[in-house]
Amino acid sequence: MRIIVTERIAEEGIDFLRNNGFEVDVKYGISRDELLGNIGNYDAIIVRSVTKVNQELLERGSRLKVVGRAGNGIDNIDVPFCTQKGILVVNTPESNTMAAAELAIGLAYCLFRNIPKVHLATKSLDFRRNQFIGNELDGKVVGIIGLGRIGSIVARKLVGSNMKAIAYDPYITDEKFTRNGVEKCETLEELLRQSDLITIHTPKTAETYGMVGEEQLKICKKGVRIVNAARGGLINEKALYEAIKNGHVAGAGIDVLDPEPGYDTPPEKQTFKNPLLELDNVIITPHLGASTREANFNVGTAITNLVGDALNGKMVSAVNMPPLKGGDLVQLKPYIDLAEMLGKIYYQAEKERVEKLEVVFSGDLAEKETRVVSLSVLKGFLGPIIEEKVNYVNAELIAERMGIELIESRSSHLDKYTNLITVKFFTKTRELSISGTVFAKQELRIVDFFGYKLDFEPSPYVIAIQNIDKPGVIGKIGTLLGSNDINIAAMQWSRNRQGEKAVSFVSVDGEVGNDILVQLRDMEGLLKVSMLKL
Repeated sequence: MRIIVTERIAEEGIDFLRNNGFEVDVKYGISRDELLGNIGNYDAIIVRSVTKVNQELLERGSRLKVVGRAGNGIDNIDVPFCTQKGILVVNTPESNTMAAAELAIGLAYCLFRNIPKVHLATKSLDFRRNQFIGNELDGKVVGIIGLGRIGSIVARKLVGSNMKAIAYDPYITDEKFTRNGVEKCETLEELLRQSDLITIHTPKTAETYGMVGEEQLKICKKGVRIVNAARGGLINEKALYEAIKNGHVAGAGIDVLDPEPGYDTPPEKQTFKNPLLELDNVIITPHLGASTREANFNVGTAITNLVGDALNGKMVSAVNMPPLKGGDLVQLKPYIDLAEMLGKIYYQAEKERVEKLEVVFSGDLAEKETRVVSLSVLKGFLGPIIEEKVNYVNAELIAERMGIELIESRSSHLDKYTNLITVKFFTKTRELSISGTVFAKQELRIVDFFGYKLDFEPSPYVIAIQNIDKPGVIGKIGTLLGSNDINIAAMQWSRNRQGEKAVSFVSVDGEVGNDILVQLRDMEGLLKVSMLKL
């Protein structure tokens, strides 16, 4: 499989992919036209913040399975369209957190003490230190817009510098404000009026774009300093320029611009212009938030591991999937595998259209975050009947499009098992259900098949049989399979009442041809025969 990397990541990450059999094309600074013309040749693309993975690109990426964002923000990726196309979007939100936080803090110190301006002056042999009187952060108020991962680190470090920290973030709990030693502001205006330093740490969305503009800057204290090391466009740059020119804002530290320049373009070819570059009391850095050796290594190796695992069909945490922590993913993996098997069975054994699926989690599972397990049921259920690629990302959208409702329910009470997944299939005329459990954390069992009790360990190839419960049937099945060199790995029969119907699961070593299945169906006493590929 082929992967294109359009922005700089750690060489160790690229080596990892190549050492694991992937063909990797490194195309730093690739033109938009060239990327659009070639994206159809790739199964995955790895980007940072500049490459626009939008609908235009995604429509041409007919082979794309994964978009990897080396870093946190995903505003350059059309996630809803990726979801619609069944393309996983993975990122590395934790890998460059410390680097981004430390840059914001560094910019703050540089602003208050005029460090860049002083440095340039002394390089020109101007040592008149009285021209460079600065201010201390000690005792000042820092207003933090966005108290997520990066904002929290900034808060803790600046509180350690004896600043009073206030923050505005309508999505963060009061407990997190208290834990970080931060006073909560109910409105953005409340924060702006009090702050000597404002630092922004929010994602770029329709809601946050331009959130600090002309009107907001007028509210700020005269002499405020502003840092934006998050995303270009959160501050209206024209309004910021005017506020600095008229002296209302004392200075700004900007790591991100709107639009951004070409970061791989040499100076002699650079055509980028921005009036903020003209101001001595504005520090501009070229999107260095993740540019530390530690962060580059962490981001580059983390994203390549995620992309490689995703291309190999492994379950990974993705932006367009229900959130999963690493530990939860490990714990839920056997249930995810079991759920997909339970979903796969229905349309391989039945034909009547399903209108609703209910996934019931019982016992220990009732206490876990199980949305991804339900999606695994859908993935397995739709796989045998849908031509398009079905995965954890698009399964629910496809089901909705087909008019199939998915619901979850929970029960903490179980008599026999510590955990149980029951999938109920509702058609116009009836309800059928299949149940499974996990023993000893990894041993999968199917324990109920359409009302018949079993204790069956699923295997890749299973013949499901419904027969009349009478002597001789099992022997005839075994004889037919044996005479056709089909090895039986395991068998389990179940009946509800003697002399009525019974079901059996017969594990075999490979897929059984249709001619053998026809012979089984024609056999006296057999009512239904299905080949299940699990």
